[in-house]
Amino acid sequence: MAPRAVYIHIPFCANKCYYCDFNTFVTHNPQLVWDYLRALDREMELTFSLVPPERVETIFVGGGTPTFLDPEQMRFFLETVAKHLGGKLTADYEFTMEANPGTTDREKLAIMSAFGVNRLSFGAQSFDDRLLQRLGRIHSADEIRRSVETARQAGFANLSLDLMFGLPEQSLADFAHSLQQALALPLRHLSAYSLKVEENTLFHTLYQKDQLPLPSEEEELAMYWLLIERMEENGFLMYEISNFAQPGWESRHNQTYWLNDEYYGIGAGAHGYVQGRRHVNAGPLAVYMQLAAKGLPRVEEFAVEQSEAMENELILGLRLKRGVNLARFAQRYGRTVWQEFGEVVSQQIAKGMLEEADGHLRLTRKGLPLGNEVFMQFLRD
Repeated sequence: MAPRAVYIHIPFCANKCYYCDFNTFVTHNPQLVWDYLRALDREMELTFSLVPPERVETIFVGGGTPTFLDPEQMRFFLETVAKHLGGKLTADYEFTMEANPGTTDREKLAIMSAFGVNRLSFGAQSFDDRLLQRLGRIHSADEIRRSVETARQAGFANLSLDLMFGLPEQSLADFAHSLQQALALPLRHLSAYSLKVEENTLFHTLYQKDQLPLPSEEEELAMYWLLIERMEENGFLMYEISNFAQPGWESRHNQTYWLNDEYYGIGAGAHGYVQGRRHVNAGPLAVYMQLAAKGLPRVEEFAVEQSEAMENELILGLRLKRGVNLARFAQRYGRTVWQEFGEVVSQQIAKGMLEEADGHLRLTRKGLPLGNEVFMQFLRD
């Protein structure tokens, strides 16, 4: 079967945040943006002609900042998506676009709505202006509130927000304040991630110089438990390690990844997983556009062996609160989790990190904040 999910990457940003290692580019050259959008059109045409989509359930436009596009560019981009996928969308499709506060005026929102975008994910990160500046963000807390309210007035009911914790100079009280401010908004979904200091970022340089005053592990863990407690108190159920939603408003697209299902990946630096093969697109814009002019802009492509697919199924699926569906695993691979990973599973259950319940293998409360350590146990040589 053809994938039912599509990821499209818009790599442009107004500035580079100090913690960001994503494939993003700061530009003030509108011609570069137009050239990129036309390259996306060519990649979509080639990709969907090779493996034609049958039923598309989710589209996710990430970045970068997709709402960096001006209204004319946004209209062209969404016309391109509609040209290639419009007739394939299911009646209940989910079409998400990431957005930064301050980049979604009424004109742009109207265009997005007219072309079927029905879910917005705002990269807020914090409601503390001091911390926003520390992160290299260029919006304010007030702009977060205004952007969410403008989107709601424009008819967007499915709104999500991203927050971060474990930030330099962030206290538990600071994070509690951001949670309180977020929960005062008309949201359906919230994602909250702890800061990871990645290489090739300003934060990594500062960290190496011992100039990045991060909270202690105990303080960061306290923030995580506070997150879970406050979200559930306000009717947002944890369905993945870092994601919370009101019932029925979980991100369907992101569950594609956690369920190890296949998806199309379009754009510079994008990854795709189609018919048992993974591919990686060229990241640098010049290289991506040069390759796209001649054919598919892929720099790596390989078949996923069953042993690797089973590892991925465990590592990704255990991120979900409900865990890995044991019957689904056995049906998909012809082997049970116990046959394939019995020793590791037994060890992690004995340590109190995993449990089997309701036909699923899942992290325990003790295992939740230590998920990465558990996942590593399923990686084989």
